[in-house]
Amino acid sequence: MSRQSLPLQQLCDTAVRAAIEAGQFIQRTDRGALRQEFKNAGGSAASQLVTQVDLDSEKIIRNCLQSVAKHEDIVFVGEESSENTAEVMSERISKPYYWCVDPLDGTLPFVEGRAGYAVSIALVEQSGIPLIGVVYHPEDATLIYAIKGQGAYRDQMPMSGAAFASKSLMVFADESFRGDKNHDNVLTTLKACAKDFQLTDVELVYGSGAVKNACQVLDYAAACYIKLPKPEDGGGSIWDFAATACIASETRSWVSNIYGDALDLNRRDSNFMNHQGVLYASNERIARYLIGKL
Repeated sequence: MSRQSLPLQQLCDTAVRAAIEAGQFIQRTDRGALRQEFKNAGGSAASQLVTQVDLDSEKIIRNCLQSVAKHEDIVFVGEESSENTAEVMSERISKPYYWCVDPLDGTLPFVEGRAGYAVSIALVEQSGIPLIGVVYHPEDATLIYAIKGQGAYRDQMPMSGAAFASKSLMVFADESFRGDKNHDNVLTTLKACAKDFQLTDVELVYGSGAVKNACQVLDYAAACYIKLPKPEDGGGSIWDFAATACIASETRSWVSNIYGDALDLNRRDSNFMNHQGVLYASNERIARYLIGKL
């Protein structure tokens, strides 16, 4: 089925319902009673941590998407069921479209009782272009969604322009960035960027998952979120970035790999994004400044 004949609005509406249902389930959960387990995924506690809430949230989403997925021949790729499954990866590569689902991004802040977690659902075509992006933030019941070519919406209102002015360059970062061997060099580059754009300084904000970090970039007039490339597995996964990549592009924010090229959201050999890194920026000018300097 061609993109033109795909019922994108219907699919988006279904994804919205799935994200809200899963998010409301997550928010009702007693975090104090959760049993924490660790899976073989990446090199950080944040990427390895999993709970029964993650698994149950994915089941909710899968059930919501099942009928439309079957009718449109869309393969389901969820973080908890697809981490190391060669069969699912093969389907993802060969099918014309796939659902890319993170049922609970930011499990670590969730179990620690902090903000910074979200539900993320995207529809990605075989080329790796995300056609639909849906993000639901359970903590404040905020819904953000976008359809390629049709704009982005927050709680049913069009997203137009940053919500907050920026005196500093806001930099949203994963906890792993603190210990990165390139931390000091990158911080120097970020400070130079802030000075070049006549901003007072760099304000580093840690503690959220990848989805929340990317969404926060969209709220500020001068902001970025950086995942540096590295040789080992990790650096986030396709389900960490697919939905927000669609939303960012529809808000005219910047999203790319660290070299300025499109994200490889249908990577043939892995689900991880460590090979090329990730860059979100509130505008192209900031992105162009950083590309080639990080």
